Amino acid sequence: MKTKFILLISILLLSTYFFVSCSDDKDSITEIITETETEEETEVEVSDLDFDPTDWTEETHSKNADPNFAEVFSNTEVKRFDFVISEENWNAMLTDMTNLYGSFGGTNSGPGGGGGTSFSDEDPIFVPGSVFYNGKEWYKVGLRFKGNSSLQSAWQAGILKLAFKMDFDEYEDDYPQIKNQRFYGFKKFSLKNNYDDSSFLREKVAAEVFLNAGLAVSNTAFYTLYVDHGDGPEYFGLYTLVEEVDNTVIKTQFSSNDGNLYKPEDYGSSFKEGTFNEDGFEKKTNEDEADWTDIQNLFAALHDDTRTTDAATWRTNLEAVFDVDTFLNYLAVNTVIQNWDTYGRMEHNYYLYNNPDNSLLTWIPWDNNEALQTGKQGGSLSLNFSGLSSNTWPLIGLLYQDEVYKAKYNAYVQAVIDGPFETSYIQGVYDTYSNLIEPYATSEINGYSFLNSSSSFYSAISTLKSHAASRTTAANNYLD
Repeated sequence: MKTKFILLISILLLSTYFFVSCSDDKDSITEIITETETEEETEVEVSDLDFDPTDWTEETHSKNADPNFAEVFSNTEVKRFDFVISEENWNAMLTDMTNLYGSFGGTNSGPGGGGGTSFSDEDPIFVPGSVFYNGKEWYKVGLRFKGNSSLQSAWQAGILKLAFKMDFDEYEDDYPQIKNQRFYGFKKFSLKNNYDDSSFLREKVAAEVFLNAGLAVSNTAFYTLYVDHGDGPEYFGLYTLVEEVDNTVIKTQFSSNDGNLYKPEDYGSSFKEGTFNEDGFEKKTNEDEADWTDIQNLFAALHDDTRTTDAATWRTNLEAVFDVDTFLNYLAVNTVIQNWDTYGRMEHNYYLYNNPDNSLLTWIPWDNNEALQTGKQGGSLSLNFSGLSSNTWPLIGLLYQDEVYKAKYNAYVQAVIDGPFETSYIQGVYDTYSNLIEPYATSEINGYSFLNSSSSFYSAISTLKSHAASRTTAANNYLD
């Protein structure tokens, strides 16, 4: 076993950024995956219980280490992950995906392969795998595919560049050697595949605009990913590593992580009157406490009759349970940069955290890969929210109808175009990051890329720069 392990390490350390002996023929990928589709049950291999985690150090692997943001979330270099997943576990992952979404590259998509475009309510399975970074191994890391519509779309299109969830102590019960394993102080990440983003920049730049506007948001960084599932490392492409909100975001960007954290999803998460339900506000912390009082209080304050009879009292009561100022700041940023795949169009892609400092529910943006564009599904909201149904999206509609809150929102719009999204500044950011990632983006392999050609990358960068200028014009016209 030790000989095999040493050989594996040597292979990975000597490999270059160009994968070894990987076919770029998508048909061959489909053929490999098809071989797994006849399996009725998905089994995860758990083995090598007696391994010795020789690369373990306090700084790199221990829960006692503080999160090392400088190491993990660099803005000046593209880093590299290598995943090593056994052939048996890789096939189990593919079989599970087939059960959830149908044949790889096929038309019989949908849960169970039954056709249609509906999405599965189930997450793909975790399997244990090795993660290598800078010559060190992290052991029996929980790895699974992640996403919903983007995951299904990539799978159906026959593109194996799928997003991953990484959880470093997911298998600590099976392997006591990795109890509380961390990656430079981080428990878990999302490794996002930049789906439908030929620029590869939208997730990262949108998060930075939110952050520079003073909002709590995930840190991000660029990583290349190589996966060895039995035939040597294959280049899966350029990814964006995203910090998880329910881990270090609330731990490091608030005074503590003891408050209630919710990940709203689907029915109820629009805050439409009378729609509150516990399932619409999944708890990510304090899960054992069946208490949604803070969410219910926000519903009650938002829809109270004093809004039309005594606006000052309505605002006071709302501000006693909800961080209105932070929400208006978020709303201005989100609307200026144009982000359609979130509140106002979709009932998802945000968190609410009951900040222990003030006991106020605080808005945290999430999943920004669809930002910085006009948008789909009806498009991004206009700056004056024309056409928005206040009944359907009351956190926007009712607040914007209030003259005090509208004035604050307008001030934040001005601050966005003067600061974190000022045209020349943000165009410089696009230039810097596009120069950084160009060699990795344009060398992606057929079957592991969403690019039609390298020219798609350059065109997407130009579109982002033009978009920035057009949004400043739009904001100035709105404010005038």
